[in-house]
Amino acid sequence: MINFATVGTGWITESFIQAASLSKQFQLVGVYSRTEENAKKLADQYKAPYFYSDLAEMAKSKEIQAVYIASPNSVHFEQTLTFLKNKKHVICEKPIFSNTAELAEAYRTAEENGVYLFEAIRNIHTPNFNILKEKLPLAGKLRSTMLPYIQYSSRYDLFLQGEEPNIFSAQYSGGALVDLGVYPLYLAVGLFGDPHKVTYHPVMLRSGVDGSGTLVLEYKEFVCTILCSKISHSVLPCEIHGEAGTFVLEDAAPISEIKFIDSHTKASQILSVEQEEQNMVYECLNIAQIIETKNDEEYNRLKKWSEIVLRITEEVRKQNNIIFATEK
Repeated sequence: MINFATVGTGWITESFIQAASLSKQFQLVGVYSRTEENAKKLADQYKAPYFYSDLAEMAKSKEIQAVYIASPNSVHFEQTLTFLKNKKHVICEKPIFSNTAELAEAYRTAEENGVYLFEAIRNIHTPNFNILKEKLPLAGKLRSTMLPYIQYSSRYDLFLQGEEPNIFSAQYSGGALVDLGVYPLYLAVGLFGDPHKVTYHPVMLRSGVDGSGTLVLEYKEFVCTILCSKISHSVLPCEIHGEAGTFVLEDAAPISEIKFIDSHTKASQILSVEQEEQNMVYECLNIAQIIETKNDEEYNRLKKWSEIVLRITEEVRKQNNIIFATEK
């Protein structure tokens, strides 16, 4: 059992706490918030014995082995270093950091202190992702891929009223690509590897970040197109087109259904399996397995994917002069 604590008190933190409990591999022992009142409220709700409003104090606790971070994107790096330097494993919510320089330094710090650093990204740990990766050869030679993740954000209403929520702010390293686009991007990198060319066509907002956009990944013999948006909504499925057949995914995260359609017979079959409704449990299980067994092969696979994904988002942001405050 891994004793862990959390940074952040939003819905995603509660989802992780619930998933960690469901995994039976983690025990919540501490909660951090900027205010003691909010920290105590969440700690009481989930029966955590400790709560903190001082991050440095929490980092020094001998009761904590790992920390899950779900704070604003722009402070991920600073907070992560604090815990890594105190020899705590860190599970940092996506997007892990603002740029690759931060990522390289954080991985270096983790290695120096004998701990692991993970990016929390749920879809690549699910049983259905593993099925899709295993069955991908059924499609034959790949020719095109369309991976949309388009969800209207209620916080866009606040933006339209003149406010600037974190996710629509360059000050907090926000934007549609790093918030939603990373799900289909991780899917593409996990399935197809590192593309040889990337371009991004954003719809820019007054705050200097993208509200939506089209990311194009060029591979040797096919193109993968990723659509992401937080300012509109879509019910389009994801599709992977090959000469022998097509995969149709109900969604990029958590990949709840996979259908394969034969190009010649037009016969279809469902390849997916039922998954836990609290689908973050799968990343909890995989992360716990890596920590407990020191599975460096799996750790390095996830590390490589994080490096590729962040390099791509950084490259295409800079193509479009989307510069975060942490980079100025």
